[in-house]
Amino acid sequence: MTPLPTPQQLRYLLALIEHQHFGRAAKACAVTQSTLSAGILALERQLDARLLDREAGKHVVFTGLGREIAGHAREALRALEAAAEAAAAARAPMSGLLRLGVIPTIGPFLLPRLMPALRRGYPLLRLYLREDTTDRLVARLNDGRLDLLLLALPCACAGSETMPLARDAFLAALPPGHVLAAREAVPAVALQNQRLLLLEDGHCLRDQALEVCGFARGAGPRRDPAEPDGFAATSLYTLVQMVAGGLGVTLLPRIAVEAGIAAGTELVLRPLAGAGGWRTLGLAWRPQSPRAAEYRALVPLMAQVAGQAA
Repeated sequence: MTPLPTPQQLRYLLALIEHQHFGRAAKACAVTQSTLSAGILALERQLDARLLDREAGKHVVFTGLGREIAGHAREALRALEAAAEAAAAARAPMSGLLRLGVIPTIGPFLLPRLMPALRRGYPLLRLYLREDTTDRLVARLNDGRLDLLLLALPCACAGSETMPLARDAFLAALPPGHVLAAREAVPAVALQNQRLLLLEDGHCLRDQALEVCGFARGAGPRRDPAEPDGFAATSLYTLVQMVAGGLGVTLLPRIAVEAGIAAGTELVLRPLAGAGGWRTLGLAWRPQSPRAAEYRALVPLMAQVAGQAA
């Protein structure tokens, strides 16, 4: 029988390909660098194959075969984890570790309400949280490093199973005395002629705001010629302060407003006139996950909390 690599050897390999550095990979695996190096070398001897190009100097360079085997290693570990998760789910549903990814335009505003509700409803569930942009969270979901995502739909997460939770309406945030502040509701297209402030690239809320305002795909708001290239906010909190300082207008999700993001400012908040001025909060998970039934069972509670927040 052909000797098979151990799960630990495969973890070492994947950590090295992710971090591209022996020291950082060893730290991620909670072992010494010598232990990780020895594990990789043992794997090469066991497979009788060169996984690393050791003539590349100090840099970590994988051979073509090394990268191919890393792909197989990822699939193998995912299958092993699925087997363990299936057994755990059968013994005690809604228990154990759940790795939840959440985007930064939802997490700070929904989690303070969601976490206590989940603790009350499922006291044996242990949540590990990861906040990041949608594309990075989806990559971690596909790699098996996250189990469930809380994000805005639709998302660039092809291949994932998704389920909506609640609509989250957008509000126009205007500085005091702005010409649009006199209206009870602001047409989204009216913001095209304003200095629309947005989050930086990589945040899905940026694309959603542009779509709501009627910008063509790939187009963006007008920019002050004196403004530096690439100038954008990194968080909704920064956007609020920029609008409060009179630099422009923006769109804020209702869950952020209900959580008090504009408290202490003189921002004027107005609903958007017409249909389509919202995003959808939802969940995403791997369709073949052995805990998919548990994730679906979480939807009613999470939808209730999200609906109250929005």
